[in-house]
Amino acid sequence: MTTLDARLHLLDRQLLDADGAPVAIVDDLELDGVEVDEDIAPGTAAPRVTALLSGQVVATRIFGGGPPPSRLQPIPWKLVASIGTTVQLVPTDMQFDVQWVERWLRDHVVARIPGGRHAAE
Repeated sequence: MTTLDARLHLLDRQLLDADGAPVAIVDDLELDGVEVDEDIAPGTAAPRVTALLSGQVVATRIFGGGPPPSRLQPIPWKLVASIGTTVQLVPTDMQFDVQWVERWLRDHVVARIPGGRHAAE
């Protein structure tokens, strides 16, 4: 078992599928073993990450609050293959549709800007 600092090693990391294609960003974590409003006793086991959560959280980061759970897609921890500068996932049949807002902005806003339809040269 490896101990990680979740803020440092997981949050805001790019999630890559088994082929190396970006599929999402880690926006939050689902934890098991967290006691709310209680002091942590010495010798208590650290909480475990059960899922990575990804979704549209930009508005809540700007205006405060938290996104409704229905806006976050859980990605089970068992799908994580490795953690580095990105989080690599194992091959899976799971569909990732958390970047639909980015695709919509690309197709409907950025594409209308002169030069927005192709990569810079």
